[in-house]
Amino acid sequence: MVVFLANRANLQARRLHDRIANRLRGPCEMVEQRRTEPHEPGPYRVVGEVTPREFLGVDAYPTDDARIEIGFRLETRVSHEHYWYNWIEPNRGLLIGWHRDQTHDDLGPVHLQLDSEEAVVERQAATFIDAHPLAVVAQRLASLPAVVQGVKWEAGEPTGIESTDGDA
Repeated sequence: MVVFLANRANLQARRLHDRIANRLRGPCEMVEQRRTEPHEPGPYRVVGEVTPREFLGVDAYPTDDARIEIGFRLETRVSHEHYWYNWIEPNRGLLIGWHRDQTHDDLGPVHLQLDSEEAVVERQAATFIDAHPLAVVAQRLASLPAVVQGVKWEAGEPTGIESTDGDA
């Protein structure tokens, strides 16, 4: 049994992402860890492929392929880690995810962002989780189905995010 304490000072990026990969192996069909591309923040991404119908617990869904991508950048100059936690549907050009970074301060420390293709459709303030990164992963994973199903669509395009009552 492994016990994780909320001691952020001793976190190591590779070990953290290894543990995130282990956490995703349950709900995801295939999980891999990769180094980030030059345009991506942070050192690593954990990518898990899912079948949306199974992951979301629904009988029908418009696409058969989706993935969850999670990455943390352990900052030594700030009190909390930056992270990107995204649901991506490549066939529909959809990305929805939580971002804890140094952008969009007007929305607070965390925002939920919806992208279609390369354009941002909506950003909204999201709940800040003051916990160990693995606890953040667990809580976001539990909230993800409601957030994905809360995407509003019109004429085949995402138009916004339904309110999630602070769980965003």
